[in-house]
Amino acid sequence: MQAIPFKRSLLALALIAAVGAGYARLGGQVINPADAVSAPVAAPLARTGTGLPDFTPIVEHSGPAVVNISASGPSKMAYSGGDRNDRMPELFRHFGIPSPDDGAPARGMGSGFIVRADGVILTNAHVVSGADEVTVKLTDKREFKAKVVGIDKLTDIAVLRIDASNLPVVRLGNPGSARVGEWVVAIGSPFGFENSVTAGIVSAKGRSLASDSYVPFIQTDVAVNPGNSGGPLINLDGEVIGINSQIYSRNGGYQGVSFAIPIDVAMNIEEQLLQHGKVSHGRMGVTIQEVSQSLAESFGLKGSAGALVSSVEKGSPAAAAGLEPGDVILKLNDTAIASSSELPPLIAALKPGTRITLQVWRKGGSREIALAVGEIPSPALAANKSGEGDNPRLGLSLRPLTPQELAQSDSRAGLLVESVSGPAAKAGIRPGDVVLSLNGQPIGDVAQLRALLDKSGRTIALLIERDDAKIFVPVDLG
Repeated sequence: MQAIPFKRSLLALALIAAVGAGYARLGGQVINPADAVSAPVAAPLARTGTGLPDFTPIVEHSGPAVVNISASGPSKMAYSGGDRNDRMPELFRHFGIPSPDDGAPARGMGSGFIVRADGVILTNAHVVSGADEVTVKLTDKREFKAKVVGIDKLTDIAVLRIDASNLPVVRLGNPGSARVGEWVVAIGSPFGFENSVTAGIVSAKGRSLASDSYVPFIQTDVAVNPGNSGGPLINLDGEVIGINSQIYSRNGGYQGVSFAIPIDVAMNIEEQLLQHGKVSHGRMGVTIQEVSQSLAESFGLKGSAGALVSSVEKGSPAAAAGLEPGDVILKLNDTAIASSSELPPLIAALKPGTRITLQVWRKGGSREIALAVGEIPSPALAANKSGEGDNPRLGLSLRPLTPQELAQSDSRAGLLVESVSGPAAKAGIRPGDVVLSLNGQPIGDVAQLRALLDKSGRTIALLIERDDAKIFVPVDLG
């Protein structure tokens, strides 16, 4: 599905805002390479001769596990819109197939793949975010209504489940072993053409894409287009090493640069959503930037490796540990930091509360600083088991206000509306509204809202803060 186009910059300065906000893009513990592989290492599936590889064995093995996903919901679904007035020549884009934004219910299409024979499917979060109904179509033409187990917008990963068994599954690989220049294959539904196959090579690894800096993307030149979102990226061993997610384009179509989320990142998210229904993201609370040669010389460093701390967020784990602006982080535990873009994924992959040791260069000397990794508030609560947001009766996806948002609001509490469907959408509630009370009872958290809803009748009154105004909105729950 097509999300709001974002202007992206690969300059190091773009990383500053992303890390300063503390938006960690990886959750949970790091998966060991052995754990990431779901089957014993096998001989390559692609046959090679004097010419190009023969990809037919890969397609025959993995193709049946690749699914077509269609979703429908309000006209303002995440994939159906975008900044239509944005005419910047170079854009990073999610690539789904949206319906026209004409006020009618939005419909979109993407791809996914089965990772468990009992019906667990991985796809992109932007494919199903905000959808009222998700349908999964298999290669044997069977169709299933899917439940959204949960989504994680920070990594753009969603987990679906369908009521089926003995399904074909993909083989999972280790993206860390992928080499730049090796052949890879994408399977998906570009423009709705189901199970289309394209091939190319790995162009680069560990790409940081500005606000997506916590996902170390795999860059390829595999042709991917609208509808490929959520489909697998497969190596010559027939193993999935990534999920196709974004393209870099001047016109919205494929232009030779595409990006995939490493499969180990996705499996971390899947495990957390299946076990806990939510995803935890590590946080340190610093703004960092690249160490240029001139900066390295000014700090007395022999080389330009490391991550330069330009600011430390007040009250953050980094501040509590004593990190200061001007520090250069050289190592995280035993892992050397070659460039600033390497640090965010490493921090974010750690479980909140994990204690780490940073080797820091400060005022001409090296020192070690111990730090307990924090946890940032999730920008949107994971969808519940029903796949219908925080409460199927209401149709709202909500999250608590951040301290910065509270400071800008006239209220001391409230829940920010992330997405709207069902009764709330019909009542006119919009993303960005702040829910302050339900039937006159102030709302402090989602649990309190759910408890009040359970005691409510057919009609409720929500006090909404929108822009600088507060209004009561009646909602018919049916």
